[in-house]
Amino acid sequence: MSVTHSQGSARARRRIILGSALGGLLLAGGLVGCGNGNGQSAGSTPTAGTPRTPNVSSFSGTPPSALASSASAAISSARASASAASASASARASEFEASVDAETQRRSAAAEKELKNVKGRGNALSEVAMTGIPRSQTGGVRAVLVTITNKTGSAASYAVQVDFKDEAGKVVETRYVGAEHLEPGKKEQPIAFSHQPPTAKLTPVLAKAQRY
Repeated sequence: MSVTHSQGSARARRRIILGSALGGLLLAGGLVGCGNGNGQSAGSTPTAGTPRTPNVSSFSGTPPSALASSASAAISSARASASAASASASARASEFEASVDAETQRRSAAAEKELKNVKGRGNALSEVAMTGIPRSQTGGVRAVLVTITNKTGSAASYAVQVDFKDEAGKVVETRYVGAEHLEPGKKEQPIAFSHQPPTAKLTPVLAKAQRY
């Protein structure tokens, strides 16, 4: 074998050895690069651009669905509270109206009873005055504001009779109002309402006023 051929064979063997070593290094590096650091194989690694599902166990705070549910519950609770408050206010208003109406009826009955045996027009005409209330303020109902003023030096109660007369001077309706335990110099202003149709032409007249 010639020297030249021997040198060529040696060079060829070195290329093969270097190529094999380099190939092994490249293969090892490729395997390491394809791993995900958790011992997973290259086949389980998602390709570039593929979205990963987040690990919700690492989240802090309340998830959106729970937040929405919590907000809905808070709104429902607020509405329920508002509804209950409104119903309570309405009930209190109804109770107050009923109590006022009951008190008005009681005073009316007391005044009527007190005036039943009064002769003439009573002893307190000078302590009572009347003023008509515009129908625009009463929804079309005829009403009279009765002002009772205690002009004496001691507490007193009052009974007042208001007659509603027609154009012929005939008494069509009688209403009673009063004030109880009125202190000296103080006044009360009950209202006498007519129950007659608004179309009737009636005139309110102070018929009797008694202090007792």
